[in-house]
Amino acid sequence: MNLTGKNVVVTGASQGLGFEIGRAFLNEGARVMICARTADDLCRAQAQLQSENPGRVLAEPADVSKEPDVRRLADRTLDEYEALDVLVCNAGVQGPKGPIDAVDWDEWRSAIEVNLLGTVLCCRLFLPLLERARRGKIIILSGGGATKPMPYLSAYAASKAAVVRFGETLAEELRDRHIDVNMVAPGALNTRLLQEVLNAGPEKVGRAAFEKALRQQESGGAPIEVGARLCVYLGSEAADGITGKLIAAQWDPWERLQQWRQELCSSDIYTLRRIVPEDRGQKWT
Repeated sequence: MNLTGKNVVVTGASQGLGFEIGRAFLNEGARVMICARTADDLCRAQAQLQSENPGRVLAEPADVSKEPDVRRLADRTLDEYEALDVLVCNAGVQGPKGPIDAVDWDEWRSAIEVNLLGTVLCCRLFLPLLERARRGKIIILSGGGATKPMPYLSAYAASKAAVVRFGETLAEELRDRHIDVNMVAPGALNTRLLQEVLNAGPEKVGRAAFEKALRQQESGGAPIEVGARLCVYLGSEAADGITGKLIAAQWDPWERLQQWRQELCSSDIYTLRRIVPEDRGQKWT
């Protein structure tokens, strides 16, 4: 998956998964622009990545929920790279924890603005740069909230389901413009989001979610580098033509997806769809 000469932007890349995604692209030879809201954290991340891959790491502070910030990030990318091969929309927050009738409404809305609207805004403003590439790639980070209910984490769950449907829709819009759009479920990671659940306690997130988080903390969680490597795969030429899919880093055979490219392109495998009785062996008439 050599990506020498490719230009990549990774949002939310000052720590955790975003940082590892940036590192994984750099290790394959790409040039990477990282962004995050907190300038000090971003500078530290850039310095560490720069020490490992001198001369190929740029950084620009940006809040993806704010249009002026994203426009500045896109303008900086244009000045530095002239074209963009891969956009990784990783920036996200977990949002407030608790019953929907008790959580702070401004915090709930802010989570939607970052996770959903921030993703849409980045895709919207970077499209002209992605069209300049031979084949542009958009990679959107989703998660468990996209495919199952997450009581007491409703803003997170709703926004993650929404970005998957947005990604599927965008993939169809961009099919003739030679830009692939895919979503990644990285697995249950031991990052700051897990710590937030533990800090909130069972009173806010519920006993089941809290105990699950404790087990995850003890087990070590999913390997963070696997999700990062999946992003690199989807950003490489090996995944050309694979688009509109939600792929689980930990469970799906993504390293060999090109073997099933035709089946993927002609089916709803790895997509969000409604389950009807016949899918479960029932016939209700």
